[in-house]
Amino acid sequence: MKKFIVLGIVCVFLFGGGIAGLKSVDNINDGITKTHEKNIIEKLFEFSMPEIKESDGYVIVGIEGTKQIMHQGKPILPYKVDVTRFPIGTKINVEAEEGEVKEMKLDSKIKPYPMFTMATMHGKVIVKEGEIYEEDKAFPENWVECRKTVGLYNGERVVTLSLFIYPCRYLPRENTLLYTNSIRVKINYELPSEPVIKADEYDLLIICPDEWKDSLQALKEHKENHGLKTVIAGLSEIYGGNYFSVSGRDDAEKVKYFIKNAIEQWGIKYVMLVGGRHGGLLKEKWWVPVRYSHLYDGSGGEVKAEYAYLCDLYFSDIYKYEDGMPVFDDWDSNGNGIFAEWKTLQKDKLDLNPDVYVGRLACRNEKEVNIMVNKIIEYENSNAKNQEWFKRMVVVAGDTFPPEDDPYYEGELSTAKALEYMEGFEAVKLWTSLGTLNSPKDVMNAIENGCGFLDFEGHGNPMGWATHPPHDEETWIDGLKIGNMPMLSNKGMYPVCVVGGCHNSQFNVTLLNLLKIYEGKEWLEYIYWGETGPECWSWWLTRKIDGGAIATIGCTGYGYGAIGDGNGDGIPDCIQAYGGWIDIEFFRVYGQEGKDMLGEVHSTAISNYVTTFPVMKDNIDCKTVQEWVLLGDPSLKIGGY
Repeated sequence: MKKFIVLGIVCVFLFGGGIAGLKSVDNINDGITKTHEKNIIEKLFEFSMPEIKESDGYVIVGIEGTKQIMHQGKPILPYKVDVTRFPIGTKINVEAEEGEVKEMKLDSKIKPYPMFTMATMHGKVIVKEGEIYEEDKAFPENWVECRKTVGLYNGERVVTLSLFIYPCRYLPRENTLLYTNSIRVKINYELPSEPVIKADEYDLLIICPDEWKDSLQALKEHKENHGLKTVIAGLSEIYGGNYFSVSGRDDAEKVKYFIKNAIEQWGIKYVMLVGGRHGGLLKEKWWVPVRYSHLYDGSGGEVKAEYAYLCDLYFSDIYKYEDGMPVFDDWDSNGNGIFAEWKTLQKDKLDLNPDVYVGRLACRNEKEVNIMVNKIIEYENSNAKNQEWFKRMVVVAGDTFPPEDDPYYEGELSTAKALEYMEGFEAVKLWTSLGTLNSPKDVMNAIENGCGFLDFEGHGNPMGWATHPPHDEETWIDGLKIGNMPMLSNKGMYPVCVVGGCHNSQFNVTLLNLLKIYEGKEWLEYIYWGETGPECWSWWLTRKIDGGAIATIGCTGYGYGAIGDGNGDGIPDCIQAYGGWIDIEFFRVYGQEGKDMLGEVHSTAISNYVTTFPVMKDNIDCKTVQEWVLLGDPSLKIGGY
């Protein structure tokens, strides 16, 4: 299943002494930038008069050249985002000054962005005022808010400064709009005197159980033959301090500290975690540790509440920004031992920007290790980019959320937008509106003909993926189930797959869950949610021998999308927000930026999301990047060598 929600805008550029070599997300310059001194950047943002239009008994505020905040239950207001990247170790201070501020008494309240409820697994839109409407303060709280994160971008370790610029603020108690004609920002920065991280001994770190090291030697040799210096570290070596001194409260944190040391002393950029679940009934056992995020998304009622979900971004987000320096981010800023917590008043502050490119081979036994080693070597040696099959992209979608008053077919719009960025690729459209998607057989036939990329956008669970025909919420059309995967026979023609849907990549599922004791309906629902499958959909597709995908990216928890055009800007919200945005961004990064290392494409999409959305102000923004896991080799050369 895919859940629903909201939003996106990017306005990014980069200037200033000593930082010209770093690239920004986009090349859009919405401000006038002046560099007065070597270490000062000044930006002036000018705004036209706010435009007020009526909508459903409310008003919507717009300003030419801006996008809009779209957070459930909060006022829809214009904003810009400006992103600048500096070398890691740069100290940054931001000063902001608004221009002339005026007040406008409104005839109606500003419209809150619609909320969504779950009803028979379909989106129902409700316009409802959130708590902000009862507060006696302006929203947003400031004209400019800044966020500093540390991450790996375009192969360089950088500090990213995100400025969220609000030309309008709302006083809900007084129903008054505050607005300004300009905002001036001055960025003072001090570059590091020397590189913070100098090491350059290895490129790829493989972490695995000791007993699998021999099976991974062939992959190590293969990677090094293609110029990637590789080191394999067994878990007992990590826990025993064979390479670095051991730190950490539990095994997952010990692995994360090991990755930190490997960055600083070896210079690694890729981390492959080789190991999935290893049994366990009352307590899960893992070949390689996992971390759960404890963000509560508000689910419950007609759907199963989700209080935690798997999050490999934990192993990728090593640093946070503190007084100009990168420091270890333990994802437990409140120190209560609950990692990545976001419930009621308890909230950990997280960086979320990837510092290494992480992927997991969620192998459950050595046979699967051998399958993946052989598959990766076969793929990278295939010269797939010059093969006809690689230049096909198969997209599978329908009307994800089919209320009668919603004119959009969300899945089809999302896949169509992704295709726009994939120049030179033949589009194979399996869409319910075209009648080309009727059963899993249609998907199997398309995959068996070979394709470089495969994109599903719809609903899912760990055992299957499905969607709807146009405006028909009662009818489900299956796209692919785990029972179909053994029959896939596309040997040597493996796509990179992105799947939009709930829980397709929930790689902790197991048949052992059938042994758990539940009463009545609750036990049946447990089976219904697909958590009793032998392995999850995404991993089954990836580790399929002589077929399936070479890697799969998807959600470990509920996936989120948006319905309709809640902000009235004429653009379907499904391509502006959450899962829709980040799935599309993967294809934009590959198709338009020329990046072809799988982990870099995946992490760049996350980094672009983190630096251009207020991920620590909206829990669904935060969850969108946390749950978007890569099950595959992060050092994979897309299309082969």
